[in-house]
Amino acid sequence: MDIQTLTFIIVGLTFALYIGIAIWARAGSTRDFYVASGGVNPVANGMATAADWMSAASFISMAGLISFMGYDGAVYLMGWTGGYVLLALCLAPYLRKFGKFTVPAFIGDRYYSNTARTVAVICAVFVCFTYVAGQMRGVGVVFSRFLEVDITAGVIIGMAIVFFYAVLGGMKGITYTQVAQYCVLICAYLVPAIFISIMMTGHVIPQIGFGAELNDGSGTYLLDKLDGLSTELGFAEYTSGTKSTIDVFFITAALMVGTAGLPHVIVRFFTVPKVRDARKSAGWALLFIALLYTTAPAIATFARVNMIDTINGPDAQGTAYEEAPSWISNWESTGLISWEDKNGDGKMFYSGDERNEMNIDRDIMVLANPEIADLPAWVIALVAAGGVAAALSTSAGLLLVISTSISHDLLKRNLMPHISDKQELRYARIASAVAIGIAGYLGINPPGFVAQVVAFAFGLAASSFFPAIILGIFSKRMNKEGAIAGMVSGITFTAAYIIYFKFVNPAANTPENWWFGISPEGIGTLGMLLNFAVATAVARFTSDAPKDVQEMVANIRFPKGAGEASAH
Repeated sequence: MDIQTLTFIIVGLTFALYIGIAIWARAGSTRDFYVASGGVNPVANGMATAADWMSAASFISMAGLISFMGYDGAVYLMGWTGGYVLLALCLAPYLRKFGKFTVPAFIGDRYYSNTARTVAVICAVFVCFTYVAGQMRGVGVVFSRFLEVDITAGVIIGMAIVFFYAVLGGMKGITYTQVAQYCVLICAYLVPAIFISIMMTGHVIPQIGFGAELNDGSGTYLLDKLDGLSTELGFAEYTSGTKSTIDVFFITAALMVGTAGLPHVIVRFFTVPKVRDARKSAGWALLFIALLYTTAPAIATFARVNMIDTINGPDAQGTAYEEAPSWISNWESTGLISWEDKNGDGKMFYSGDERNEMNIDRDIMVLANPEIADLPAWVIALVAAGGVAAALSTSAGLLLVISTSISHDLLKRNLMPHISDKQELRYARIASAVAIGIAGYLGINPPGFVAQVVAFAFGLAASSFFPAIILGIFSKRMNKEGAIAGMVSGITFTAAYIIYFKFVNPAANTPENWWFGISPEGIGTLGMLLNFAVATAVARFTSDAPKDVQEMVANIRFPKGAGEASAH
């Protein structure tokens, strides 16, 4: 059976599973729609949280980044993993004790201000749309190759699936769908890694194979071979970094605090019965996340070695285009690989200098990895299903945040306080539908490759939500004026910096022109510091938070008890 047929079967079966779960777990109330009635088991919630967090950026793009960037790509591993520890220890239990199931609800009540709530809604929508653009792009990349449709059609298919289970099931449907999606994506990630590790090093565990000797009898270690290949071909040494220390620090910090401030991750801790279960969920999620994240460097290394050997041939002099392996022509049809015969010899050659004739999109590396290694067709189809699962799981969580921010925090709490539970649910579904349409457009016209777009979203979350949440929990005196000023200044500065270097003047996007040597991917950390500084300064020159608010803050510092999630 060919790859396309198998892909249709496996992806189709997973879609049927997701839709079936959505019908079984459809939401009947706003509490079902927003927090799955707070009754999810911590282990299941840990799986759902892992699927929510391990987006297309983690599944599709992160190993691709490491494959192309080498040591520098480790910032994504450190930042995203460290951020989850920060979230579990510093935020999740306290927010769960507070009992509001959206970030704008927490900010609006903690800072006793509808204006603060509205600013938080705007920030949430902005961050989530930036993030979801990368997810929908990931769906398009998968479908464009394996279902042989263009990226636009692939995004539309993904929109239709997400629309069905997000709008029908809300958080309840999304949670149990994400459990299934985690199982699909982790199998799809580990199976080819195990296959290739055995083929290249003889080790079943990819993490061990990553640092082992090749089994070709040469006695050469895998990473030593890749270092040699990289320097011979004009690339930087794979195991050494080229980024400045300050940029590495700022990107890692932006990803860490951005993770801790992302609204679609935080809301997951309201779907469990107790505060203690929120901590357990975070622990289980870390375990499930670690399975993928510790495998990513191995996949990146396997894929890069095989890709270079396949393109440049056994004698490293290039491969005749007519004799090119099928994976190259397969991906050429998507526009994500292209070849230019610069010297007219009819041979493909890949390098990091003027000899290079190949343009390879880094987002294809995980998806193309099984084809490059010539694995069985069913493994290739499984990877396609895993890529779709990763993108759809996070897209659904983000779209739910957008819909709840609009229907609950903007309409119910601000503009239309007298609407009924049924009307609020209807507005939430309408908001989801509109959000899916906008997300689809952004997926078709993305502002960058998947992981880069996601890094921008983390920077925006770091500069807007994180300081407001931390100060809201740990500073009794912080008031509404400080919080609003901090959020507005932080996200405005960060967004302006990203927009300038990525869209207004991309030619200037070089280390020489960056402020203090900080790239747009890391500027969220500086935006966060600005937020803290502005919020603290404004609060110092305005009145303290009311006494009842200070007492409430003192109460949530001790995260014991059930702390049932509340919509009011």
